Amino acid sequence: MSLIPASKIPALPDRAETFRVLETLVVGTAGGMLFLWAHLPGGLISGAMISVGVAALAGRKMALPPAITQTVLVLLGISLGALVSRQLIQHMSAYPLTIGLLALATFLSTFGSSFYLQRMHGWDPTSALLAGSPGALSQITLLAVEKGADVAGIAVVQTIRVIILTAALPLLLAVTGIAHASPPALPTEIASPWGLTALAAAAVATALLLRLAKFPASWMFGAMLASAVLHGTGLVEGGLPNWLRNIALVGIGALIGSRFARIRLSTLRSHIAAGLGSFAIAILVSSIFVAVLVMTTNVRFSDIVVAFAPGAMDAMLALALTLHIDPIFVGAHHLSRFVFVSITTPGIIHLFGRPQIDVDD
Repeated sequence: MSLIPASKIPALPDRAETFRVLETLVVGTAGGMLFLWAHLPGGLISGAMISVGVAALAGRKMALPPAITQTVLVLLGISLGALVSRQLIQHMSAYPLTIGLLALATFLSTFGSSFYLQRMHGWDPTSALLAGSPGALSQITLLAVEKGADVAGIAVVQTIRVIILTAALPLLLAVTGIAHASPPALPTEIASPWGLTALAAAAVATALLLRLAKFPASWMFGAMLASAVLHGTGLVEGGLPNWLRNIALVGIGALIGSRFARIRLSTLRSHIAAGLGSFAIAILVSSIFVAVLVMTTNVRFSDIVVAFAPGAMDAMLALALTLHIDPIFVGAHHLSRFVFVSITTPGIIHLFGRPQIDVDD
């Protein structure tokens, strides 16, 4: 007789759930390998994302469990931290100016997209403001439920923005010649067994500490911070094996693509015009600020583009890894946007959204 109550024993995944996970991983890997074979920039991420997204829209139940998601984010964080160098840290003097402009760009993008959704598609102010807010999707969704907003519409608009950016940014940088379609390989030096063990232990420990402190994107940023400290101090030389880093890139692409599994095709069709229009407004606003910074600072164009792209933080950092873009600069800016959106959005909704009495009714 078992001494552990049945209610305390974690349930093993059933056969159907296991098959869904395996199918998601196989589809994502196939798409990533196809794009990589075609020498498309960011191929592992874009290919996995597009193939899983298409399968989800076709009715397949694409999904990744939390354990795999967290593992992918930790691997991604370790790989990003391994890119840290003293040269990158020296560029931090430009951050106050660019982060301040990013906050302004986020504010203008939110209100510009909201104005478009209200005037062109008849959205209510609360739903329009939440859909137009770039980043912090989990917080935005919770606030949408609390305020009685159009959760499905907001999810479609936010997802379309992330999908387009993740697929289009690598192509844009390649076409402009800033990021070549086949960039030089990342350093192939692999850390020693002791180094890999230290990286894994420090990454998980730091991520758990940040999670307890309710730090945003704790799994990825915790691993990135631990890896950056170990590499920056010279305690660890080398990084993850290429195949393990590639698994993380495919995983993050599959994770983004699986968002479509939660959206009905009819819902997507009814909101796709709103999503594309809102995306165009956000890109227009971001482009203006990118142009100003390119003309007034010495920061690389590719770094500014990815840092100011109004996409998901995990996706943009993954692109920074695969496109050889400054991970500290991109991470600092997307974290700042996350914090700015999380802090200011409830107040903006209170001031400019529809009155709470309308929701209660």
